[in-house]
Amino acid sequence: MEISEVTPELAVAPQIKPEDVAALHDRGIVALICNRPDGEEEGQPEVAAIRRAAEEQGMAFHHIPVSGGNFPDGAVAAFRAVRRGTEGAILAYCRTGTRSITLDTLANPDGVSPVERIQRAKAAGYDLSAIEGQLT
Repeated sequence: MEISEVTPELAVAPQIKPEDVAALHDRGIVALICNRPDGEEEGQPEVAAIRRAAEEQGMAFHHIPVSGGNFPDGAVAAFRAVRRGTEGAILAYCRTGTRSITLDTLANPDGVSPVERIQRAKAAGYDLSAIEGQLT
């Protein structure tokens, strides 16, 4: 399982499996955010299976699916609300981690500058320079 730490409160990852959830809990993750719609690709674990695994570990689970490179205001606001409303570390995941880091960068739950948000993403292994002009 490949995990990129963005801040002490947020890590992002490519698709996880239900059997990964216990190890994530053991790492100190208290909440998961899934940014993929179900059925996006063959063999993808169903959201419900990961939600059950998270709940069995006493972890919160949030499903904020985005696709097609679209990041609607509602999804950005929901991501921001989860980040601001969760005490402890969160893992957000999608197919590659890019949608999750993009949502965090757009949501700006920590209130940091656009330059710092792009630098955080780059340090985590994601080049978001293409959206820098969209950041306020």
